[in-house]
Amino acid sequence: MSDDTANVAIIGAGDIGRGWAALFVAAGWKVSLYDNDSSLLESAQPEIERRAKTLVMLKHADAESAERGFNQLHMGRSLLDGCRDANWIIEAIAEDTKAKQKLVEGLESAAPEAEVVSSSATAMSVHDMVARAQRPERCLVVHPMNPPELIPLVEMVQGEGTDPAVVEKTRTWLRQVGRIPVLLKKPVLGNIVTRISAAVWREAIDLVINGVIDVDDFDRAVSLGPALGWAAAGPHLSHNLAAGNQPVAGFFQHLLHTYQDIWEDLADWSHLDPQQEHTLIHKVDAAYKDNLSAIRDARDRRLAGILQGMDRARNR
Repeated sequence: MSDDTANVAIIGAGDIGRGWAALFVAAGWKVSLYDNDSSLLESAQPEIERRAKTLVMLKHADAESAERGFNQLHMGRSLLDGCRDANWIIEAIAEDTKAKQKLVEGLESAAPEAEVVSSSATAMSVHDMVARAQRPERCLVVHPMNPPELIPLVEMVQGEGTDPAVVEKTRTWLRQVGRIPVLLKKPVLGNIVTRISAAVWREAIDLVINGVIDVDDFDRAVSLGPALGWAAAGPHLSHNLAAGNQPVAGFFQHLLHTYQDIWEDLADWSHLDPQQEHTLIHKVDAAYKDNLSAIRDARDRRLAGILQGMDRARNR
């Protein structure tokens, strides 16, 4: 094992944990997976293999590396067994702060030699994560997008006590498996991506439950509209490019003024009542329930195609 690779232990065999595992397995890294739900762990292995093979098929990994990684995949019988020889431990259990704190505390004895302990948490701060840890310097949040093996962006959030060397080592490992890490300068609830997702989804929900647009048409409007543009350039850069040869200051002032009326009209609620929840769930279920497997495959192919196209454009 070189300094640019790690033995990885993933705690949590849900969708995120399986995605992390598929990513590292496809890269040929040594991976151990543990979950205290034995049935979840048992069903994880074939899915990890399927997802790793998909990366090979999509030319995001080579077959030899993936075969080596899968042959090394270890299903832990206990937390101690799952973490043996790990340099990097990835926590990917359910979003339960107390459970995550207990796990990080348990890693003090189960994995005292691990160099990095990262949480995949969406909304838990590093401060909360290390509340019961004896070695907070090795802890940080490393939050992937879903599916982790396909979408390259990863958010990194360090705590007050996180060792800068741990941040750099983790960043190096992420880059070795084709991830693009972004480091938050200070913690915020939900990090960056989830905050943006929450803001957009609230407006999406509001427009759907108020009968402005159907679920599937809204999803098309976003995926083929701003999401497509933002895949090539984020919102600030997109607006900057839209200015063309105009002075940026004048264009932005005009744009901000134009958006004021829209911002005032946007949804600003923080919860749905039970009837609104029922309406939303019914509409989403009715739009997609009969085709989820085919839709998931098509989503993965589109994601891969977008990423391959971006790679080709970047390398020209």
